[in-house]
Amino acid sequence: MNRNRLQPVEAAKRFITEHFADCQAALLAGSVIRGEETATSDLDIVVFDEKIESAYRESLIEYGWPIEVFVHNFTSYKVFFKEDCERARPSLPRMVSEGIILFDSGVVSLIKEEANELLKKGPEVWSIKTIEMKRYMITDALDDLIGSTNRAEEIFIANTLADAIHEFFLRTNVQWIGASKWIMRALNQFDKNFARTFVQAFDAFYKTGNKDAIIDLADEVLKPYGGRLFEGYSMGKGDRI
Repeated sequence: MNRNRLQPVEAAKRFITEHFADCQAALLAGSVIRGEETATSDLDIVVFDEKIESAYRESLIEYGWPIEVFVHNFTSYKVFFKEDCERARPSLPRMVSEGIILFDSGVVSLIKEEANELLKKGPEVWSIKTIEMKRYMITDALDDLIGSTNRAEEIFIANTLADAIHEFFLRTNVQWIGASKWIMRALNQFDKNFARTFVQAFDAFYKTGNKDAIIDLADEVLKPYGGRLFEGYSMGKGDRI
């Protein structure tokens, strides 16, 4: 980590002063405010500026920091809140909820309250039809993994299963999901024991090629909803006029 660069909050405040002096509010979010920063962490800054016509994201390097700035007006952030919640990955609501204030003209409390309410509510409950579709998709990938004798292909089938199993486990429990490093964060936030088993299963496969723990894990998450699904599953049949 660059010891000569400014402290995160100082750098973020200077960035706002120099680039968004007329904005209505700004927040610093991300790993640096959670105490989880690494040598490659950046500053995630959310800006609310009523003058911009549409939301945008920009990446810069200033004051010794890589900076990701997410700029919104008072309409666009609501659209992003809605879209994030629909995909069950509440990136912007989470940043707003956890963000520390860099500047506020008096609007932040209401926006934070809105974000907190969405996070507390959780994602929409999956329908039976969606659960059946996800069961089928996991079953299909699981069959591919079990039958495969090609190590290169197995690696990427396992990647698909890791994402699908994490999603199925969290969504059937009405929890937010993640992507990349947020997969583990989402699992840990909800069930640390399951998260540990999840990591052990895939770690064992990547190290040794043993598939058994992944197979057991998939069967464990599917069991309460009827287990694997192949025979008789249909999608779209009867939907056409």
